[in-house]
Amino acid sequence: MEAALEPLVDLLAGRRLAVLTGAGVSTDSGIPDYRSPGSSPRRPMTHQQFVSSAAFRRHYWARNHLGWRHLQAAEPNDGHRALAAMEQAGLLTGLITQNIDLLHVRAGSHDVIHLHGRYDRVLCLRCGLVLSREEHDETLVALNPHWRERFTDVADLEVAPDADVVLESTADFKIADCPRCGGILKPDVVFFGDNTSKERVEQAYALVDEAEGLLVAGSSLAVMGGLRFVRRAAKAQRPVGMVNRGATRGDELASVRVHVGTSEALPMLAARLVERRNG
Repeated sequence: MEAALEPLVDLLAGRRLAVLTGAGVSTDSGIPDYRSPGSSPRRPMTHQQFVSSAAFRRHYWARNHLGWRHLQAAEPNDGHRALAAMEQAGLLTGLITQNIDLLHVRAGSHDVIHLHGRYDRVLCLRCGLVLSREEHDETLVALNPHWRERFTDVADLEVAPDADVVLESTADFKIADCPRCGGILKPDVVFFGDNTSKERVEQAYALVDEAEGLLVAGSSLAVMGGLRFVRRAAKAQRPVGMVNRGATRGDELASVRVHVGTSEALPMLAARLVERRNG
């Protein structure tokens, strides 16, 4: 492993880095992803489906009602902690994550841009009211007493990266609208077919522009949301290092590519970069 990482160490040593992470960083924390080898095929709900149909919203919230605490219970792994240590050592301009699980924050990272949102907040699409997921959960429990108890062990259900679960029958589940204006409540996450806010994208671009290199960890870069930052770094002739199991959509832009798991590689990489900096 150390020998495989040495070209990446040589590439990134002495540079202040921006980091882009994807679902692969969290798989060792028990959170599945959509695209790694062996992942179950999934059809996530689209933004258009959610906003256009009360039936789709009911189906989504019923499944999320069971699955969101799976994210809440997950613990950071060695990869998350290694990136937090790199930030604390002054090696990073910041971290851009495509994950909604907040595990980077819980591991100790501070300068984190949640590109696709975060699972612990709920937004009103009409008036902009922000609720905590805990608060919204209390409302759903009151509307659906004993509904959750019908599914005694969420571990027996297939939980997706967005805290959705595979659940067919949701017809009797009651959902809540915004308590202030009656508008549609939606998790503060970017659904498929939705767009990341311009503000978040510009903040992420600023991290990449400030950095002297880009490290991509645990992302297949299958969607433009992440790939655009790799393209930006490459266009500026900044080195791009990648740590991921399996191929990525940005492989041709990578200066160095390492096919290993992030929870194994990142602690070694962090230690070697600190060692090289300290001489």
